Amino acid sequence: MPSTAPASGLSRRAPAAEDALVPPDTRTDPEARWQALRAQAAGCRECPLGFHATQTVWGEGDLHAPLMLVGEQPGDQEDRQGRPFVGPAGQLLARALQALGWPRERLYVTNAVKHFKYEWRGTRRMHKTPGQREAAACLHWLEGEIQTVRPRALVALGATAARSLLHRAVPVTRERGQWLVRADGRPVLVTLHPSALLRLRGPDREAAYAQWVEELRRAETHLPPAG
Repeated sequence: MPSTAPASGLSRRAPAAEDALVPPDTRTDPEARWQALRAQAAGCRECPLGFHATQTVWGEGDLHAPLMLVGEQPGDQEDRQGRPFVGPAGQLLARALQALGWPRERLYVTNAVKHFKYEWRGTRRMHKTPGQREAAACLHWLEGEIQTVRPRALVALGATAARSLLHRAVPVTRERGQWLVRADGRPVLVTLHPSALLRLRGPDREAAYAQWVEELRRAETHLPPAG
């Protein structure tokens, strides 16, 4: 866990408090620790989002992954299926991972916020950006995942992820494609969330997608050779 003070509006628990979430005999076993944290998070009601979402959406992937990808929050499909990045944004991420030659199972993929925040528009549940208090309530879960997986580096997909990982506001459009450093020394690559690309149309989307893939490629140095 970082030792510096959190940015305004964010709070986080000390490592000892995070360790209290899991039984002592699981702390040196990543799989057991991950399962214990996931079970604890399933009943989380530390902010109002947990009362309205279908379920907690925990991260998934290689528990020894050298690279962790962090998004904003689950969307409608993620909330229904209980898995991160399985909706439209996840499909675009899958396309990018295929282009990069990065098998998803070699990575760890999660979100800064574990419950779907939405508003009803007719019969549709529409995404709403989580607030700082909601992100702060989830921060200890994200830090628990980082402490369990211990990735070499992280990729922040969007502003909410960047704020949670770096404990300060990050102007993503200005810092995108850049490596920043967490207080624990881990490098964080800042880039767009794939949902930002989905809002574009036609040639603009394809050009933005190509740039985004090249930004993601900068994290390749932290991945071991395939095979």
